[in-house]
This record gives sequence, structure tokens and C-alpha cells, in this order.
Amino acid sequence: MNNKKIPLSVLDLIPIGEGFTITQAIENSTKLAQSVEEFRFTRYWVAEHHNFPGIASAATSVILSYIGAKTKSIRIGSGGIMLPNHAPLVIAEQFGTLESLYPNRIDLGLGRAPGTDRQTMMALRRDINDDDFPMMLKYLQYYLSNEAGKKGIRAIPGYGLDIPIWLLGSSTFSAQLAAQRGLPFVFASHFAPDMMDDAIRIYQANFRPSSQLEEPYVIVCINIVCANTNEEAQYLATTELQKFLYLQRGDQRLLPKPTEDMSSLWEEWEERGIRHKTRESIWGTPQVVKERLERLIQRTGANEIMINSMIHDPDKRIKSYELISKVWL
Repeated sequence: MNNKKIPLSVLDLIPIGEGFTITQAIENSTKLAQSVEEFRFTRYWVAEHHNFPGIASAATSVILSYIGAKTKSIRIGSGGIMLPNHAPLVIAEQFGTLESLYPNRIDLGLGRAPGTDRQTMMALRRDINDDDFPMMLKYLQYYLSNEAGKKGIRAIPGYGLDIPIWLLGSSTFSAQLAAQRGLPFVFASHFAPDMMDDAIRIYQANFRPSSQLEEPYVIVCINIVCANTNEEAQYLATTELQKFLYLQRGDQRLLPKPTEDMSSLWEEWEERGIRHKTRESIWGTPQVVKERLERLIQRTGANEIMINSMIHDPDKRIKSYELISKVWL
């Protein structure tokens, strides 16, 4: 397989690890963005989350502005903005501002989940029943269009700017909508792989060309931990396993340090469920990562792979991406 035709990108939740402050977490992610730019990754995206003690990406547009100022060429964007949490006009203005600051580098990825728990969702939204995602998407597209500049309300900055919109999903809903609107589609198999194959098949089969996109374009997002030895990668990956374990228990905590003994932390039934949820994750040496990525691309027809790495040590996280880049890019 000629993997050079398949770009790699980065998803970052701005994790706050045990022993780190929020300020340090943001600086760790800034160093990551600078590093993956040097390693020739295509995009660096930040995901919107709220009321998670271990995640510092709530003010996604603010983080992206800071990252943009600290990098030079890598595309930066949202993976994603949870649109029902916001007025579409506000998002058009925010990303119009980002595009004005960093021309031809901004991606606007959109999701329809709240990115938080129900109580926090109610605090974010003036009307918790206002979840007409397709209509909100239509308004947002209008505010960013040339048509918006001719009459009525305009996003300033924003209208008339060529900001690519991406739809994110972990089910078939966003796949169908992305196909109808002719938008690129990103599947979140890094935390919800169950419907990946069905969603991609539906998207590709029903895609309608648009002014933004002539042919379907799929990004598959997965978790990867890469190290010089399989043993080290498996050890570092226990941070990811613990994160899923504590989320399943409703236990909000900072990104945990790796452990030598997962068996002391979970019950057998918990392990089965988490192993199933993380079955698309890749943990191993660069060669193992390369081979698994090739099989994933062959199976899904993905046009691009986006990588999330739940590694506690920020230097080892950067090293993981470096090792991947050397064997792939």
C-alpha cells in the first residue's frame, strides 16, 4: 500500500494529567502542535468538552487562536465544536476571526452531542430542546456564505470566507447528513467504534457533491500509542484503559499515570467492556502501528487518519507522534 497518499492528523483534548496544572496542560498541547507541524501531520484539531476535570478544551476557539499564534503552517480546527451549545452566528464570527488571523489554515468540525453531562448541558443552553442540528448547520453555512453579505445579518468577520465545514459523528445520523450536504465526514471510532462500518458505508453510498466537496471524504479517528518496544507501548496505553474505566464508573479525574497492573483496578466484566470499546486502538512499535493502519484503511476506505494519544507523559506523547511520522509520512 502506498501510505504516502493517506495523510495523518492529530486530535487533542488538551488533557490535564495527574501532577499538571491547567496552564501546564495548555503549554504541553502547544508543544505538541508545534511538534506535529514539524513532523508533517496535516491537521491539529481540538475537541470541545465541558465540566471534565481532566480536559482543558472548553473554550475551543480561544485555544485554537493561541495554538495558531504558536504555529506556522499546520491546519488547525475543531474536532469538534458542539453546535447545539452555541448560536450559529457566534460560531461563524469566531471561526471567521480565526480564518482572518490564520488564512487558509482553519477547519470547522461540528458535532451535535453536548460534549458534557445533562446538567452542564442545561447550563450551556438557553433552550435545551433547541437541538435541530440540521437547521443550525444550515444557518451556519449561510452566515459563512457570500449570500449573507448581500442582505440581512452578517458574520463579521466570517461571511464570504472559505472555511471548510466537517461533520463529526459516532453513529449514522451525521453520516447521512454529511452525505446529503456534500460535506466531509469524520467518524469517532476513538471512543465509539461500534457503528463505524455502517456509518462510512451509508456516507459513501449516499454522498451528493456540493460546492465544498465533489467526492466523499472520510477521516477515521482512532487512539494510537507508539513506542520503541511493544512492552512500553502497552504500559503507556494503560492510561487510556484507566480513562475509559473511570469514565464508565462516572469517576471524573485527571488523566491518570500508567500502571503496571490493570488487573488490580478493574473487574473482569469491566475489562471485557473496555477492551471492546478500545478494539480499534493501536498500541505498539512503529511497524505494528504501520501494519494496523494499513489494514484499517483497507477495511474502511478512509481518506485520512486522525490520531488521538492518551499518553500521560507529554514528552512520550510527542515521541509517539514522531515515531508514527517516521514510519508513515
